[in-house]
Amino acid sequence: MRHKATGVGQQVIDLQANSLSKRFGTAAPVFSGLDFSIRRGECVALVGANGTGKSTLLRCCLGLIAPDAGRVSLLGVTLADLGGTARRELRARTGLVGQKHNLVPRLSVLSNVIHGLLGRHSGPRYWIQGLAPAEARAAAMAALEKVGLADLALRRADQLSGGQSQRVAIARALVCSPRFLVADEPCASLDPQAGEEVMALFMSLVKREGVTVLFTSHNVQHALSYGDRILGLQGGRIAIDARSADVTPLEMAKLYG
Repeated sequence: MRHKATGVGQQVIDLQANSLSKRFGTAAPVFSGLDFSIRRGECVALVGANGTGKSTLLRCCLGLIAPDAGRVSLLGVTLADLGGTARRELRARTGLVGQKHNLVPRLSVLSNVIHGLLGRHSGPRYWIQGLAPAEARAAAMAALEKVGLADLALRRADQLSGGQSQRVAIARALVCSPRFLVADEPCASLDPQAGEEVMALFMSLVKREGVTVLFTSHNVQHALSYGDRILGLQGGRIAIDARSADVTPLEMAKLYG
């Protein structure tokens, strides 16, 4: 196993994983004994071959599924200690951009972005733009401005291109001003040009707003270009934990061998 110092020092740690393990049923563990941390404002690329457990690890880190062993602390809170209300409050400070855009097709772009506020506000007023409070609509429009789609606010989501849909998904994730954001293969469903444009936009936005990011990508160049640090999974363990500037394409290729 290869580890390099990440220079955390006295900086605030937004995600801490200790001795994390997960298996499903009687199968071999997806991963076992994982230890890593992510400091505030850092952008970390989680890489590895298919089946190495990247998406499962992301879900454990957000508290969407529980690990079989180990401990996760997110934004200073231990996930295992949280009750229902506290868990919802924590999720309101986190965001998720997935491989699938998961927009509601028949609703407007603006309504879909307002859905990003449901972690903080429940009820039908945050489901349809026409019922939403003025401050919610304003926040959603501001998020759409950031991704360059304010002019499409009233268009139905099923009339968007793939790249536009992913931009809306990014706006939805950012509308609640999250402190920690997870992105699971955010460009996987896009063609190379649209994927490059969306990735560059996404990373410029999170950097500008100081959001801590953990993202997965099969695109080695994306991982090396946009990640401050690389976490490489192989054989259920962390094979690489190093600054992206210190990782070579050859080392990355070995993860997929």
